Amino acid sequence: MKSHNISLASSLILISMSGWGYLSSETPSLTALIPLFFGVFLIFCYPGIKKENKIIAHIAVTLTLLVFLALFMPLKGAFGREDNGAVLRISLMIIASGISLFGFIKSFIAVRKARGNS
Repeated sequence: MKSHNISLASSLILISMSGWGYLSSETPSLTALIPLFFGVFLIFCYPGIKKENKIIAHIAVTLTLLVFLALFMPLKGAFGREDNGAVLRISLMIIASGISLFGFIKSFIAVRKARGNS
């Protein structure tokens, strides 16, 4: 699968899971929407990633890495509250972001190898 498709899927998961968490909460907090905003920014990066724009791809990787790392604290809190729904949603966002990071890294390695063989 291409890195732009993986990034798009990850973005959609961030948006949907974050929105679901916000809307299903009895006391919604705007911080629950942070992954949603990252997902929206990543969707804006999609055309550049698809065109293999190096700068936009690196911006997308940075955003993906930030959201990947930032989601571990909410996961810890969800475990502490014993909120299984939140654990599921946050875990899905972490997994999707991790897969997206892996796809980007694999893509960057392939491009570097292709340049080296040319």
